[in-house]
Parts: sequence; structure tokens; C-alpha cells
Amino acid sequence: MNKRTKILIADDHSLIRKGLRQVIEANTGFEIYEAENGKKALELIQQENPEIALLDIEMPEMSGYDVAVKANSEELTTHLVFLTMYKDETMFNKAMDIGIRGYVLKENTVVEITKCIDAVLDGNYYLSPAISDFLVKRNQGSNKPSGTGKEIQELTPTERKVLKQVAEMKTSQEIADSLFVSIKTVQNHRNNICNKLGLHGAHALLKYALDNSENIK
Repeated sequence: MNKRTKILIADDHSLIRKGLRQVIEANTGFEIYEAENGKKALELIQQENPEIALLDIEMPEMSGYDVAVKANSEELTTHLVFLTMYKDETMFNKAMDIGIRGYVLKENTVVEITKCIDAVLDGNYYLSPAISDFLVKRNQGSNKPSGTGKEIQELTPTERKVLKQVAEMKTSQEIADSLFVSIKTVQNHRNNICNKLGLHGAHALLKYALDNSENIK
């Protein structure tokens, strides 16, 4: 009997895990594991050594980035694929910098996930076609961060600490725990940062933090 290929699906939304599982199991030969948070995902990678781990970037306990960095530091052999709703160039480049083998937009996962798994198992990389231009720009070295970074000096020391952790993909709860404050206090800091930096939109703060992470002291 042939050994079954182990696939880990890590996402805090059960419907997404169920949907991906159904698509993957339609192809025989896979043994599926599931994790509802980053900590559980890392434990399963360490214990089961799956060939591929499909990681949501934003998860409770540990983010997909945190899991990937930890797995790489332990020299684990699992190939890592990020699943994300964000079509964001800075996030994509950060993922490539830490050795991700696949990057799939959630809006396309049902259509693309089997192609991604096949490509990675064959030793290749897979990117959603919708973000292929990010790879071209990356190879051309033409990525430009938003802002100059100088405006960060207008923030208070605590606001800079919050911004730094936003750049590290920490959740508001994780930031609150690290600063020993309430989530409401963290949200107030986030709002103040956005007002001082002139940021608007649901993901503007995250994008700014990632683009200017090297300037946050």
C-alpha cells in the first residue's frame, strides 16, 4: 500500500477548512489534518511532519508568519503555503522572504488549491495568477514602501510599540497581552496612529506597518 501524502489545513474558520478538505479529498491519496489556530498548526507540523501545510496568514495564538518562521528555525521539512484574503504586495514579499512555497488568495482557493498542491509536491512554487505581477516587480527590485518613515517619530513610544507589533502580524489581543492593557486600549492606540499618519481604510494600518517595519524603533 502506498504511503498517503499528509496535508495540514490551518485556518480559524471551520467553513473554510471544511471546504478545502472536501476539494482535497476529492483526489485520493491524501491524509488530512486540521488546525484552528497557529499554535495547533505548529504542533501538528512538528508531530506529523506533513508534506504540505496550508496556513492562513491571520490566525489566533500564532500567525501564519509566526508558524513559518518557527518551522524554518527548527529546519522542519514541511512545505508551507499561505492562504490569504489580502492581495497585498508587501505581505507577498514578506512571505517570499521567509521561503513560502505557495501563496494563494482565498477567493480562488477552491479552484487553485489542487494545482498548488500538485506544483509544490513536484518541487515547484505556486502563486495565484492574480498576484503574478508582484513576482515580476520583486524580481525587478522595484518595490517602494509607502511613506517616508519620518512621520513615525510623531507617535508616542507606546504607539510605536503597537505599530511594531502590527508589523509583526500580531492580533489586538496579543498586543494587549504584551502591553498588559485591554483590547479597547489597543484599539484606541490604533485609531490614534491612523489619525496621526493620515491612514484610512480597513487594512491601511497593516499595510503601512509592513511597508515601514524597518523604520519602527
